[in-house]
Formats: sequence, C-alpha cells, structure tokens
Amino acid sequence: MATTFNDKKIPSPPRSGHGNPEFKACEVSLEKDVAIGLVGEHAREIDPEVEARVLRKIDWFLIPAMIVGYGLVYYDKAILGSAVLFGMTKDLSLSIVDTSTKPPTTNTSRLSWATSLFYFGMLAGLYPMTFALQRFNLGRILGGVVVLWAIVCMLTAAVTTYHGLYAQRFFLGFVESIIPTGFMCIISGYYTQDEQALRQSWWFSSTGLFTIIGGALNYGFAQITAGALKRWQYIYILAGCLTFFFGIWCFFIPNSAASAWFLTPGERIVAVERLRKGQTGVRCQQIKAYQLREALFDIKVWLVFVLMASAYTVNGAVSGFGPLIVSTFGWSTLESILWQFPLGGLCLITILVCGYLSSRVPNIRLILLVVMCLPVIVGCAMIWKSKWTYHAAAPVAGYSIIGTFGAVVSQTIVVGMSNVAGATKKSAMAAAIFVAYCVGNIVGPQLIKSQTKARHYPELWTGLIICYCITIVAAVALYGVLWRENKKRDAVPANEEERDKFGFMDLTDKENPYFRYVL
Repeated sequence: MATTFNDKKIPSPPRSGHGNPEFKACEVSLEKDVAIGLVGEHAREIDPEVEARVLRKIDWFLIPAMIVGYGLVYYDKAILGSAVLFGMTKDLSLSIVDTSTKPPTTNTSRLSWATSLFYFGMLAGLYPMTFALQRFNLGRILGGVVVLWAIVCMLTAAVTTYHGLYAQRFFLGFVESIIPTGFMCIISGYYTQDEQALRQSWWFSSTGLFTIIGGALNYGFAQITAGALKRWQYIYILAGCLTFFFGIWCFFIPNSAASAWFLTPGERIVAVERLRKGQTGVRCQQIKAYQLREALFDIKVWLVFVLMASAYTVNGAVSGFGPLIVSTFGWSTLESILWQFPLGGLCLITILVCGYLSSRVPNIRLILLVVMCLPVIVGCAMIWKSKWTYHAAAPVAGYSIIGTFGAVVSQTIVVGMSNVAGATKKSAMAAAIFVAYCVGNIVGPQLIKSQTKARHYPELWTGLIICYCITIVAAVALYGVLWRENKKRDAVPANEEERDKFGFMDLTDKENPYFRYVL
C-alpha cells in the first residue's frame, strides 16, 4: 500500500531492512532508527499516568541543567559588556582616543570586533560540531567540548593584548557553538510538538535569568578593590569554573529517549511511543544527504533563517555594549550594571509567558512572535529620540522594553524546530538557526559607531528598527506557507495503520503526509 502526496508516491515501510533505500527504516544499528526496534511499527496505548511520570522525569533530568548551560553561554558572552567598565578597555587597548579632534573622539571598533569575532568562531565551529552531534555519542561529545570551553573561558584572564582577546573570543565561540544546536536537537528528540514550545522557552529563558544573575555577580565583583588580579579577570575565572561543572553533567546525557538510563525499560518504551503522534521520530545517527538537500531548498528553512538573523541583531549590540550604552545615558558604572536587571527580567518573563501560551493555545506562535517585535521597535525609537541627560529616564525605559527580543528569538527557535522532521533535516534546521544567530550577533555590534555618540548612535537604532520590520514580514510569510501546506494535507485521506508505521521511518516533513505544521 502506498500514499500519494505532493505528486510523490511514498511506499509503505518494508518489514525487513531492504527495499527502497531512500525511505527504509532505521533499526537498532547506526543505519536504522532504534525506535522501531523498541516499540515496533504499530501504535500502543499509553497509560496517561505513566506518560505523565515519564515526562516529569525527563523534565527534571534535562531542563534545570539546560537552563544553567545556556545561561552560562549567555553569561560569558555578556561578561564583555561589564568587563570593559572594569578596566579591560584600558588594559587591552580596546579603545583609541583621537586627540587631534576637538573635542577628542573615541574609536571603539576594536571592542566591536572582539564582540563579533566570538560569532565568527561559532560559525567556524558549526560544521564540525553539528557533524559530531549527529554522528557520535551525544553525551561524550557535549561533555568533552564543554570542559574545553571552560578552560578557554578561564584563560581569558591570561590575555594581555587586544590581539590575544581576538584569538580567545574566536576559540571561545568555536567551542560554544555546540550548545545551541545540541539543545535544539535534544528538545526535538525528547518532546512532542505540543510540548516543545514550553521546553524550548524554559532553557532559552536563561537569557533573561542570567542577565539578572550575571549582573548581580558583576556588581559583586565591582566591589573588589585589592588582589593580584583585575576585577574583569575574576569574572572570567568564575564563569570558567561554573562551566566545568556543567560539562561534567553533559557526559551523562543519553543518546536519545530510547536509551535514557534514568528511565526504566518500560518507561523508555513510553518515552519513545509518545513521539509517534508527532511524526517527528527520534534521534537517528545516520547522515542522509537527501535530507540535507531538501532542507537547502525548503522555503521554511530560509524564512526561519531570516527571522533569526534579523531578530538577533539586538542581542549582538546589547550583550557586548549594553552597560556601556546605558552609561552614556548619564549613569555610573555600577548603576549601568544594575539597569541590566529590568531588561533581563522582561526578557525572562516574556519568554516564559509566550512559551506557556504556545503550549496552551493552538497556532499562536507566529502571532506572539509578531506582537513581541513591537516593543523592540518602540524601545529603539525611544532611546534614539529621547534626551540623554544626567540620569535620563526615557532612554533607560526604552532600553528595558527591548528585552522582549528574547521572546521573539525563543518563538523563532520553537517554530523552526517544530516544523521539520527527519533526524538529518532537524540537524540542518538547527544549523540554519545557529548560522542566523551568529549573523545577527556579528551585525549588531558593527552598527555601533562611537563617532556618532553625540547623535545617539543613529545607525544602531535605525538598523535595529529595520531588522525588526523584516522579522515581522518574514513571520507573516511563514504563517501563510505553513497554513497553506496544512490545508493541502488535511484534504488527503488518512490511514491510521500507515500513520503508525511512518512515525519512526525517519521521513522528513515533506515526505510524511501525516506531519502537521504548527503556526
């Protein structure tokens, strides 16, 4: 029996490991999906109480550590913004004062490049890290790389020139590149489509949480007035030590729900069977070239790429320059650090609220994304057009409300990872999101021109406003594409037996007529 879909005939899955190689099921070996060997081709009834217990165990094992892990990713990026206020700019010659002009002007392009080079390192690490995650044991790869990341982070304290900082930032980005991609794949491999929005929002909410925690830690380090090291050096040593402990946990992450050691054998069956209804499958380590080609020519992947790249320009500016920008509003160094709290708090709250609503209300994800873009646009306009006087309130208020950018990015990740199937294609989507993440973070710092400080950095705020208008247009276009595709699929008669078999054949969303997109 076969199904015709999108002018393409999809064969029923073969019972043996032979048949059409493009669609044959993965079995327990690398070439076959372990889920088929565990739960079979036919759907099973699941006790709701058992499923709830399994879901709780998965949540408690994965989510708290992922919140800490991604929080550390954000923290050691954002450290740079506070470190420059603690003397790093002078110690490493990150700014150049031109005394030939009246009044003298300060060029901070070296600081901009130190911020951007982190993301060039992330781009360089994208292919090897994505390949390693797809091809090898998940826990061993993550654990080893995170421990290396901890070492590189601590070595920042040994940097003595801006050239050394450039090198450190590049390699720090290289090793950290494994985290966002790895976390997106972990969530899509353990949770159903309906559950992913809330879980993705939980770990990504640490962007806001660690803006607050990091600000508090940095405020504490600001009180250090003695010691063998500079204040900014202590910050990096602490971040590296915390990262090392997170790396130890990473070694214990199972390869997939089918091999989760923290579940009993019966619970592992339930954990895998739960995923059948979403038709997304579980982790399969075989790399399939045709799925990569399909991702390359899929308009959904490109629209998600545009969403992420345009939305993350804000972070590129805020993480590296946030406290420095606030200090130009007439606030002291310590006060500038404290003003990161409202931005981080709004970022945390909006991410969690949007994640909760997305898990409760069908097809609201892209609508929330567009709504969260509006405060960012308003905030940028407020900062740009208000007066920057001593203890100016209006620009600080505008700076705080741009914290909703975190919810925009979180929703983009959710929409992207929930709307693809096939293990290799999911990795490709995660890689596309990650590249866009780097592009946005590279562009953001370059919009800050210190020579235009007197005019309130017009290139920065106009650039961010334009980027968020692009984000809104891309979100509307993606909504239309997904809605039209679902309507076409709903017109195809369903075969329940075939649906059960297709669930773990490692088919892509385009191949599987029973896959439904979430808006």
